[in-house]
This record gives sequence, C-alpha cells and structure tokens, in this order.
Amino acid sequence: MPRSNPRLLRTLAAVSAGALMLGLAACSGGASGGGSAAGGKSTVVWSTWGSADELKRYQDFDKEFMKRHPDITVKLQPVAGYDDYHSKLLAQLTSNTAPDVFYVGDDMVGQFVGSNRLMPLKSLMDGAKSKSKVDDFSPGLFGAAEKDGEIYAAPNDSNPDVFWYDKEALKAAGITEDPATLAGEGKWTTSAFLDMNKKLRDAGLTGTMFWNYWATQWSWLSSQGVSAPYDKGGKFVANKDAGAVKALDQFGSLFQDKTFLVADTLPDGAGADSLFVSHKAGFFVQGRYTIGTVEAAGSKDSYDIAPWPTPDGKAAPTGVATSFLAINKGTKVKDAAFTFWTEFLSAEGQTLRLQGGGNAVPSIKGADDVVLDGYPAHAQTFLDMRDIGFVNYPTEARLPGIRGGIGDQFLALYQGKQDAQATLDAVGKLVQDGK
Repeated sequence: MPRSNPRLLRTLAAVSAGALMLGLAACSGGASGGGSAAGGKSTVVWSTWGSADELKRYQDFDKEFMKRHPDITVKLQPVAGYDDYHSKLLAQLTSNTAPDVFYVGDDMVGQFVGSNRLMPLKSLMDGAKSKSKVDDFSPGLFGAAEKDGEIYAAPNDSNPDVFWYDKEALKAAGITEDPATLAGEGKWTTSAFLDMNKKLRDAGLTGTMFWNYWATQWSWLSSQGVSAPYDKGGKFVANKDAGAVKALDQFGSLFQDKTFLVADTLPDGAGADSLFVSHKAGFFVQGRYTIGTVEAAGSKDSYDIAPWPTPDGKAAPTGVATSFLAINKGTKVKDAAFTFWTEFLSAEGQTLRLQGGGNAVPSIKGADDVVLDGYPAHAQTFLDMRDIGFVNYPTEARLPGIRGGIGDQFLALYQGKQDAQATLDAVGKLVQDGK
C-alpha cells in the first residue's frame, strides 16, 4: 500500500479516525503500545494508515492469520492520515509505547531506520521460519530500508507509476495509434508521446496529468536517459548534469504551456480523477489503484496502461512507490511479531490483500497472478516496470521533511517562476542543508 503519492495522502487525511475504527472494532486495540505474552499466548499490536476498503482487507487477513495461529491474537491500530500516522508513531517509539509491527512510508523509512528503533531482519528473513526470504523480493524495492548490509523493513507491496490513457480522449484528438501497442513494438518514444500530447492540447483537452512528487521528477530524468540525480555516495549531482537541466527545461515548458497539468493544484470538485473519467485528459500518471477510479466511473473499458516513453522506445527504470513493514526493536513478543510480519509479506499474504482489483502490485515472487487478472489489458506492464524500477532515493528518505521543499521548487518550475537550472540548484541546497 504505497502512499507517498500526494493524491492518496489527501484522500487518507480526509477519512476520519472514527470512520476507520468503526469497521475494525472486532480486531482493533484501543490503547497505544505493543503486545504481550501470557499463558502461552501472545498478542501482537500492529498499525497502519489506509482507506476503509484497505483496512477491511487487513481485517480479513488478521482473521485468517488468527485461525492459523490460535495462540496469537492480532490487534490493529489504524491511523487516519498519513502525516499524522508517522508523527504519532515516532512519538510512540520514543516513549516505548509503539506497536510491535507497523507500516512506514517510502519517504519516511530512512528516518525510521536512522532512529535505531527498528529490528534488524536479514537473518530472520533467511531463517527456517521465514515465508518471505530476502531473495524473494524485487531487489530494487528495499531502498533506504537497507543500510550497511542490514535490512530493517521490507516492501509490503508496490505501485509503479504507469501512463494510464483514455482511448476516448485520444480518439477525440484524432490519435489513431495505441500507446500500449507502440510500447510492445519498441516504438513508444518521447517523440510519439509528445506528438499525442500536442494533438490533445490542440483539441482542447489536457495532455498528461502528473503528481508533484519524487517519482514524477526523477522518472522523467531516467526515462529520458539522464543519470540518477544522486551519485553512489548519496550526493545530489543533477544540477551539475547538462542533460538533466535540458530534460527538465523541456518538462517544465510543457506544464507552462498547459500541455501537462500538476494534479495537486487542481481544485476540489474538478480534480484529476474527475478530468480523467470525464474523458478530458489523455494520460494520467498513477499506479494500480487507478482501477478503482475508472471502475467507479463505469468506464473501465476506455482505459489501458503504457510505460514511460523514452527517446529510443526501449524501457527505462522509473519510480516505484512503496511502503514498508517493520518490527519494533523493543517488542516483547518477537517471535509472534515476526510470524505475523513474514506471513503478511508472504506471497500468500500479498495475494489475499491484493486480489480482486486490489490497489497495488506484489513486491514478492509468487503473487504476480493477482495483477494478471484481465484488467487492464496490458497489466503485465505493472510487473515489468516494478522489476526494473527504483524506489525513493535513500538520501531523500533519510531527510525529514525534504520532499515538501523539493516539491515546492519543482512547482515553481512548472509554474514558470524559475528555470530548470535554478530549480536543481535549489534542490541541491535543500539536500545539502538537510544533512
């Protein structure tokens, strides 16, 4: 359940804590703090954020888990908002009242690893009782959860940002080529993509909508053949790269002439989802959770997905949003907590949570069939992009609050208030000052 995407953060923040708790009363613990062991039985307390539908899936998992393990009681403590969740959890860790197992967002995991409050997991993952071995996961998904050869959390699932496209909008703009077909033929080039966007704009439609967050900025660079914005030592170097400056100048200009839209800035009631399901935009860059949006609108047959376009039409690594599952280093029920943790992350656990139109892509081997259930037509694209993609860079994930400042700088670029060089210089200063 990756949740660094701003659209999803707003959605979650809008859900009241009372509403979340209502459907989970049967398996939720009201008090803060970790679990306990007595009389041969253990109680594991775990916490996450999520929508009502997502939390219902967790409730179902908890029930199945407790059937298999009658000696372990599981209590879920949901928190309504993503930002509220992490601040509360950090306070609980500091006061030794944190849950035994908990989610951490990809923009926060580095800070949590640095707190020295997470249990080292590598030896446990490769132990006899593990159902989620290190090698079972897509290696590029650990990111800042891995430090100095140790693993402190594992990706519970993932969401590659794909190019959802609306066939009706493309047709209305006189576009006859299909992006997914072009991608399959190695012809999904930047030139072809931008030509479609120009036709959409000329037809009075929006070309592409992007969210203003790390995966958008750094995926554009990677897809256009630019090196990573950080070097191997974690130093920000994009502002010294002429190719990065050129690619971002092009990217920014397309927002400035309204071919592209920043989804975060659209008004309530006329947001990106609304534009997309009303066939007023050709492309919307999002994850698998978009299935729910188009299904609710009753127009799912109009949509399909394609990867990020590249200059030569060959697939390139792009951003994969993730969230992580960690274990409290101070838990009093280590064995029970690990049993829950490893089964939650296992292929069986991810299948249970993600099947039937679930909102994410598995992070572990053996669960991919939940994605290949017939929708969208080119669902394999999710898996292909996950397998070559990258997660949020460790440097950013270890700097508290850095993404807000970086987002502000890129928004200034998109609004024409500064050029690409000034934007990257400002980002470099933010990173340097934040260390």
